[in-house]
Amino acid sequence: MKTPLLSPGSADVLLFDLGRVVLDIDFSKVVACWAGHAGCVPADLVGRFSWRDEFYQRHEKGEISDGEFFAALRAMLGVDLSDAQFLEGWNKIFAGEMPGIAALLARAAQRLPLYAFSNTNNAHLAHFSAEYADVLGHFREIFLSSAIGLRKPDAAAYDHVVKEIGVPADRIVFFDDLAENIAGARDRGLNAIHVTSPDDVAKALAALGI
Repeated sequence: MKTPLLSPGSADVLLFDLGRVVLDIDFSKVVACWAGHAGCVPADLVGRFSWRDEFYQRHEKGEISDGEFFAALRAMLGVDLSDAQFLEGWNKIFAGEMPGIAALLARAAQRLPLYAFSNTNNAHLAHFSAEYADVLGHFREIFLSSAIGLRKPDAAAYDHVVKEIGVPADRIVFFDDLAENIAGARDRGLNAIHVTSPDDVAKALAALGI
């Protein structure tokens, strides 16, 4: 994918994904916790879990409750964990802030309004909004799939966020770690930066004169 050309004055808004852009993600901690409760090895669960699962995606769109999602996990993973045990492991996915991102956001917020747009669920929201309140405080608004009922990379999700922000899509620079989300954003006219490390954010901000 071709990286958009950025220059000072070429953006009015910066829009950030959360996972692996602002907050570090480590799914191995999730399955290690679940496996510990279930008395099995993590590898047994990794092979059964699917990010493409219908119930996972419905959970992220706010269509089913945490309890309904955990019930689906019992069937998917073949383990008889309680809701509390599933929740404990589920929230271990957050492994801290991405290195250096807090300083980059603080600097950028002095120049342009910052927003976030994340595929997530209510269980994770309750956890990260408290645990990472300081770094998330740089955002004027955080658009969550579970609240708006739309997920990246669906076109309607980007259109909704652009409309809510209130500036043309081509004046928004969007940062995300997943190639499919970058492609979806570019299809809707956003200037999207594929983030593989915090250096990618730093380089984009430098190109914008920030």
